[in-house]
Amino acid sequence: MPSNLPIGIFDSGVGGLTVYRALHERLPNEHFVYLGDTARVPYGTKSLSTVERYGIENAKFLEAHGIKLLVVACNTASALALPAIRKAVSVTVVGVIEPGARAAVEVAAGKKIGVIATEATVQSAAYTSAISKINSDIEVTERACPLFVPLAEEGWAETEVARAVAEQYLIDLRKRDVGALVLGCTHYPILRNLISEVMGTDVPLIDSGEAAAREVQSLLESRQLLSPEREVELRERQLCDDLDHFYVTDAAERFAKVAERFLGMSPSILEAVEVWGHDELRTY
Repeated sequence: MPSNLPIGIFDSGVGGLTVYRALHERLPNEHFVYLGDTARVPYGTKSLSTVERYGIENAKFLEAHGIKLLVVACNTASALALPAIRKAVSVTVVGVIEPGARAAVEVAAGKKIGVIATEATVQSAAYTSAISKINSDIEVTERACPLFVPLAEEGWAETEVARAVAEQYLIDLRKRDVGALVLGCTHYPILRNLISEVMGTDVPLIDSGEAAAREVQSLLESRQLLSPEREVELRERQLCDDLDHFYVTDAAERFAKVAERFLGMSPSILEAVEVWGHDELRTY
């Protein structure tokens, strides 16, 4: 497999952009193909079979674009559909839950671990299961924080409204004296500073996207698939530049707007597609 192929990333919407950023920062010589399934978001309200079907369709769409590795940035798809996705494609697939769980166990050093995530991810108990497989003695408390998603997308992370919501959501976890808190939704890193202030700066926050990026780097290094270094004289690699290609299944204008909030800039190349038919519609 050529090392200069892109890395594929998919999410149910815009939240996976935080995973894209983590990968970009850790692997600046790589280029990426990102798919946001904005027509079918949220995945959390869908059945297992539906999430599996969506995940497989997204994975096959990206595989058809010649990727060397696939990152499932969506926590719901990582929790419910990873085995099905891995069977459906020939490239290596990395989710966000297992890397996040490993990072949390390492940092917590035997203490309790808290997990904040969407309702669907909490109901799946995927983080509790992944952590228990590593160390069954660690007590895990999962808490759904659904309002964090719209607060992040609306750019309200620094408001008093967001602080009040965070105080309400996190009060129980703060009392439990956790040794680490997993940000188990791709939107939550946008509220990282606020969450840290509410929990206390002594509580380490585990960004599952950053943990997945470390795992991707390790995999590419072990398989000698890291992209060759680019000539810095020719260009400074930036987020969302024309080496990275972004696709959405709906609402491209809104995606671009939220991307600017999350990343500080909009994608240079953004296309609307139908993943179930693999038909590209138009470029923005």
